[in-house]
Amino acid sequence: MPLEFPELREAVVEANLALARAHLVTLTWGNASVVDRRVGVFGIKPSGVPFERLRPEDIPVLSLDDGRTVSGQLRPSSDAPTHLVLYRHFSEVGAVVHTHSRFATAWAQAERPIPCLGTTHADHFHGPVPLVRMLSDEEIRDGYETRTGAVIVEYFVSHGLNPLNFPGALVPRHGPFAWGEHGPRAVENAIALEMIAEVAAWTVMLAPEVGPIRPALLDRHFMRKHGWSAYYGQRETLQNGKS
Repeated sequence: MPLEFPELREAVVEANLALARAHLVTLTWGNASVVDRRVGVFGIKPSGVPFERLRPEDIPVLSLDDGRTVSGQLRPSSDAPTHLVLYRHFSEVGAVVHTHSRFATAWAQAERPIPCLGTTHADHFHGPVPLVRMLSDEEIRDGYETRTGAVIVEYFVSHGLNPLNFPGALVPRHGPFAWGEHGPRAVENAIALEMIAEVAAWTVMLAPEVGPIRPALLDRHFMRKHGWSAYYGQRETLQNGKS
């Protein structure tokens, strides 16, 4: 019998393997998912399965409507409800990544947003990496994973943030979530987030009184890589043989 959703499952496997190659995950701590909005489903890493053993047929596929499994025999990641909330509220997002990478998790456990201290950060986030609020005891007891997604969405809505301009957030005492338009971009943003977290940690240790980057420099670096006026890198298409 042909495998259902083969392209989606392949994309999910590749995103998860990319996390392992980038050393963003330890043991089975972390997961990546990819959505297919045309069909109304998303695939996600199965719970507790080592990254190196992942195969396309292992990937559970879930409904965007209610999160139920529509294809696959293995249980989805326990974080699947968080991914579902993000997909349902961030329409631009095509893939979500959750890790317990060392430095980003340290900032989350310290309950500190990551300040934008330099251009490395400004190339990827248009300001500090958000730290969302702590869940209440009631929220932890009732629908913990769904509430985790809800507090991320709550922060972005209340602060008027575009999730593609801030492609990640820290959940206090937990860890980082990152996302992007597709699997490779979500993984790239997770890699960038960990680099940002490490550089910021070292910077604060070396210069405890350091302040944030100036707004003009922040805007210049972010906008040269993002938006209609971006000029960093190469054009994806060539017109009339000219670049």
